[in-house]
Amino acid sequence: MQKTASQDEHAPAGLDAIFFDIDDTLFSTSVFAEKARRSAVEAMIQTGLQGDKDRILKELGEVVEEFSSNYGQHFDKLLLRLPPESLANHNPALLVASGMVAYHDTKFREFKVYDDVYEVLKGLADLNLIRGIISAGLRVKQAEKIIRLHIHEFLTPGAIFITDQVGISKPNPKLYQHVLESLDLRPERTMYVGDHPENDVDPCNSLGMITVWNRRSGRHSRTKGKSKPDYEIRDFYDLRSILREDFGLSL
Repeated sequence: MQKTASQDEHAPAGLDAIFFDIDDTLFSTSVFAEKARRSAVEAMIQTGLQGDKDRILKELGEVVEEFSSNYGQHFDKLLLRLPPESLANHNPALLVASGMVAYHDTKFREFKVYDDVYEVLKGLADLNLIRGIISAGLRVKQAEKIIRLHIHEFLTPGAIFITDQVGISKPNPKLYQHVLESLDLRPERTMYVGDHPENDVDPCNSLGMITVWNRRSGRHSRTKGKSKPDYEIRDFYDLRSILREDFGLSL
């Protein structure tokens, strides 16, 4: 746990609400995606796709980067980018289906929050505190993550905000302002925990919220924001210590 310079400038206020990002905060999106894509490519090769696995994986990664993770036809686009002989006269629909099945099988098997995240969220559920989500992404995909991660029971009904539903995305501060106004919350008594300095820390700081930069995944550990977070953490045990020591919560 690291208390940053901006936090030292003022004594912590009380806390009425705490919100979390999902991806690379509650679970490792990047690690999961790597496992799922590798499983998909291996399954496609077993079904008949010809080519070097690492090269195909690299091509799939470029497809996701170019068309975004929310695009629904990654494997179709992948086959278009490979040499025609890679298909070896196999029906492309079967190759795509094998990749999709393997991807989703990995999702069912591997999709879970970190153990410390589950433990701390469970403890927070016993407190008189609003516990919510502010997440960027498509409504169905982000809602599915909340259910598959088995954390919905720890969240406050009405405190889940997905950018696709709100109509405002990160890093626009209006997203966070919308949350504050919707729940009649004071920014100085509202905490947000996220992994991206520019998307999660800067806009919340601009509103006077309490910001926690979760550096666990390392994906954005070198990203430079315009402002400093109030706190930096490596896991949710760090977060629990902050809530206990600086906000007097019994966790």
